[in-house]
Amino acid sequence: MANLLGLEVKKIVATPPEEIERVKNWINSEEYKEQNFARQALVINPAHACQPLGAQLAAHGFEGTLPFVHGSQGCASYYRSTLNRHFREPAPAVSDAMTEDGAVFGGQNNLHEGLENAVALYKPKMIAVFTSCMPEVIGDDLTAFIKNARTKGHVPKDMPVPFANTPSFNGTHIHGYDSMLLSILQTLTEGKQVEGRCTGKLNLIAGCDFNTADYREYKRIMKEFGVPLTVLADIADSFDSPCNGTYNIYAGGTPLEDAADSINGKATMTLGPYATPKTFSWIKDNYAGKHVSLPMPMGIEKTDAMIMKVAELFGKEVPESLKNERGRAVDAMTDAQQYMHGKKFAVYGDPDYLVGYVSFLLEMGAHPYHIVCSRGSKKLEKELQGLLDGSMYGKGCKIYMNKDLWHLRSLVMTDPVDAMIGDSHGKFAARDANIPLFRFGFPVFDRVNMHRYPRIGYQGVIYMVSQICNKFLDIKDETCEDRFFELMR
Repeated sequence: MANLLGLEVKKIVATPPEEIERVKNWINSEEYKEQNFARQALVINPAHACQPLGAQLAAHGFEGTLPFVHGSQGCASYYRSTLNRHFREPAPAVSDAMTEDGAVFGGQNNLHEGLENAVALYKPKMIAVFTSCMPEVIGDDLTAFIKNARTKGHVPKDMPVPFANTPSFNGTHIHGYDSMLLSILQTLTEGKQVEGRCTGKLNLIAGCDFNTADYREYKRIMKEFGVPLTVLADIADSFDSPCNGTYNIYAGGTPLEDAADSINGKATMTLGPYATPKTFSWIKDNYAGKHVSLPMPMGIEKTDAMIMKVAELFGKEVPESLKNERGRAVDAMTDAQQYMHGKKFAVYGDPDYLVGYVSFLLEMGAHPYHIVCSRGSKKLEKELQGLLDGSMYGKGCKIYMNKDLWHLRSLVMTDPVDAMIGDSHGKFAARDANIPLFRFGFPVFDRVNMHRYPRIGYQGVIYMVSQICNKFLDIKDETCEDRFFELMR
């Protein structure tokens, strides 16, 4: 056909092996690293997901709540499949399946029909609506659309329908989590504040944390204290429910009554300050009781800070059981410190996770040598730098704000480290650099049950120490000469 049209046929030419080898070596060079870090417009493999995914996670944290995507079906499938692959559990959500006509005429008809069908088919106690790119680009007015839906009877007048604008082209999953959590709390607590009433409870916001075991660990710690607790929002059972032969679409979640009454709590504590700034700012202006913002309790120092603050807020002594746990964690660190001391790590991920990783590594005498955050801030950079400056092991370590995993690859290839900490997307760089990757972040697609082990608290310290040090010992056994293959390590 090409010859009939008078066009020249382009022959397929194989790339010579020497050219492949040249390029392979070049992308590992300092010259390439300089060009890589000079790019501005292009992002390659960012270490974050988009806003709606975080919004869906927040929605799953509340009893009987159906996440509802106002946007295209393909976008909804991405959020669901990402959560499904990480937790290896269903991530039930619906979409109003906007298509080309919705992009032209607006998505109100899709939304109204979708809400009516969702109520009829899935019988939720609450529907949490959030957006994808398409309705954000065309400017759909969710406030008016949902008001009209109630007026027309598409949803019951007493059903909570919180909603959040979560454009995928702006921010990351932690920003979507913040927006959705804020809307849910504003909706549920409206008119629920009672002057002089105090639930006596601690409201705990774990932030955009994808480890179900962390939520259980928070609840266990507060039970040891004897402190009544409401977790906002609790995904422990939503994504880690028992396999008993019966599927429950709404497993777990914070009871809506407890969430509504949280506005009358004794104290509210956020342990994911970078993931929930808007929510916590609103809480400080509207919630009763005291308001506390602390870093995610990874490592001994950060866990101590949380424990001591709870003791202070509720006038309680630290239980002996928690003191003993702390002692066991310190003992585990002491037993294992020789295997991590002086090791260099590259860490990447969400801001709250990064603060925890860096704090933990410094306590172990390791160097968080390359610190990469895809979407960071000057505040985060200042906090991380403060951690590095406060430890002799932070010397020479560098922070790279608003860089991606392709930047990280250049770093580990030109200035090597001993290991990486982050999500599964970093495995390709780790393989190229021939170093282990410790999967402590989100998402983790290529390993099982990782979300069932805590990273926070003293138990989290023991888990992370054990995982890292035992891997280094495995490598030593697998690579040493026979004469150095020892029984004792």
